Amino acid sequence: MNIQHKELANGRWFRFSLSEQMANIGSEIGRAINWRVKDVNDSKMALERGLELLDLTIDDPKNIKRLKELLRVREMIVDYFYFDNIYGSTDEKWNNYFYSFNYAAMLNKNV
Repeated sequence: MNIQHKELANGRWFRFSLSEQMANIGSEIGRAINWRVKDVNDSKMALERGLELLDLTIDDPKNIKRLKELLRVREMIVDYFYFDNIYGSTDEKWNNYFYSFNYAAMLNKNV
């Protein structure tokens, strides 16, 4: 897999808070959801970017206490988009999950 976010992969990503990281991941997952019916290739590319950002978040040392949740989120996203959706995920549930991080990131910026 080609690295899409080279600048972020070189350490810049680790300067973001967990809320900012998750909000950015959510943007890519949201794009993957929105493009799924319009353009399968664009949807796949957005999903790969989202997974790449999630992998960077998993590798971020400050998130070690959240590792179990982050790994489960990755498992569930892959299950939803590529496999049998055994967790019963929906577009709405993913949007709601990531929206909370977007909201938290905005609140933290305004402090």
